[in-house]
Amino acid sequence: MYDGIDLAPPKRVPPPVTPAEPGLVVEEVLTGWCGAVVECDKENVSLEDRHGKVRVFPLGVFLLEGKPVTLVRPVTAPSRGPRTSASGSLAVQGHAARVARGSRIWVEGTHDAELVERVWGHDLRVEGVVVEPLDGIDDLAAHVRAFRPGPQQRLGVLVDHLVPGSKESRIVATVSHPHVLVLGHPYIDVWAAVKPASVGIARWPKVPRGQDWKTGVCRELGWGESWQGWRRVLGKVDSYADLEIPLLQCVEHLIDFVTS
Repeated sequence: MYDGIDLAPPKRVPPPVTPAEPGLVVEEVLTGWCGAVVECDKENVSLEDRHGKVRVFPLGVFLLEGKPVTLVRPVTAPSRGPRTSASGSLAVQGHAARVARGSRIWVEGTHDAELVERVWGHDLRVEGVVVEPLDGIDDLAAHVRAFRPGPQQRLGVLVDHLVPGSKESRIVATVSHPHVLVLGHPYIDVWAAVKPASVGIARWPKVPRGQDWKTGVCRELGWGESWQGWRRVLGKVDSYADLEIPLLQCVEHLIDFVTS
């Protein structure tokens, strides 16, 4: 008997839900990091401080003008206009996959092929272009000769880490044919052509020379085995917006070359 006085503790009201729209300035509760939202995916938000530095945090409770809010990924309104594919091109509706051309695009490995399919799969099926992994380019010149490129059988090749003085640049220099185009991005592996913020990290770790890059990255980030790390990376790629510009330019150019 308490004379009608309710002694039960007041119910906690959860912080209001706030979309993490670009430009929204919030403060991370644990670290005190204050910055504007520059990117937000399914699980993380990237905040840029006044010095231009960016840090990535899990979505959750932040402070907005000193008051707690629960940040969530903004909901994109459905478009009434034409649909676009993951590559940003106009999606072709009701189109059956075209019979494969004689032309091909070669990539170094399975991961490269899966990433290209993830972003450009719709475009490639519309155009009838097959992407094939090579398992490395050490024998590239021999593979090209065996392919017998020609006007109706063009060949595009995507190479990782194609920078001056690299082993890859020396191998590519041995290939010369009017119906073959070899292009490369500067990243040591196609993983690094995915924007760090898209996979929830501030930057790709530096791996000491002589060590396997994927293994070193997974060890540094606690991602387990390389195959587990790749599943994580690929799962975060939704569209061309998750990839670095040099890779985008290479693939778009190769598709144009083999379909022209």
